[in-house]
Amino acid sequence: MSPPLLDVEGLTASYGRAQVLFGLSFQLRSGEVTALIGRNGAGKTTTLKAILGLVPAAAGRLTFLDRPILGLPPYRIARLGLGYVPEDRRIFTDLTVEENLGVGRRPGRAGRSPWTPERLFRLFPNLAAMRGRRGNEMSGGEQQMLSIARTLMGNPEAILLDEPSEGIAPVLVQALAEAIRAMKAEGVSILLSEQNWAFAASVSDRACVIERGEMRFQGPMADFLGDERLRAETLGV
Repeated sequence: MSPPLLDVEGLTASYGRAQVLFGLSFQLRSGEVTALIGRNGAGKTTTLKAILGLVPAAAGRLTFLDRPILGLPPYRIARLGLGYVPEDRRIFTDLTVEENLGVGRRPGRAGRSPWTPERLFRLFPNLAAMRGRRGNEMSGGEQQMLSIARTLMGNPEAILLDEPSEGIAPVLVQALAEAIRAMKAEGVSILLSEQNWAFAASVSDRACVIERGEMRFQGPMADFLGDERLRAETLGV
């Protein structure tokens, strides 16, 4: 088993007096895709933001590449090699695809081939045909792909990917799944927050099921898929 790239232990976080996370513990291993699965409001996005320092963690231990990151400002965590693709994408809508990619450029990492626009256009063929298109002229799914590609231009070791399939056309959801699998094949580890468990199952090695800020299950995705009762209890409407 590969060593943990990101180790989360006893993570607790709140918004003001409202506690949202209750002692979450899990790991993201090198070369894997791990899915945080749960209903809307379960605490998935808060978990990603607490890891990156965008929401202060009240308690717990966070290590990335064997370095403690709890309490570090987000820019320092990002520079260690932890990328973040937020749910609302946040591309620069007045810039073109190529200009957005240029904004995200950072030096490559030792032992890895750096991400370049041409390499990313092979990963996201939809973007290759719209290099000069501005962000505000793109669909939601195309913007999502651009947001991921811009994050990869920073040459991260791992990516926190928040609800990538939400609100995009089914044909682009399939293209996104293929891109995530290709990213994994290139050695990028991904912590994926998803409400759509079927999409998460199609790309992930492991599942972490969150319900009301607590961990209900973690293990191989195949075990989660085989537990129909757990899926009904934690994801059913």
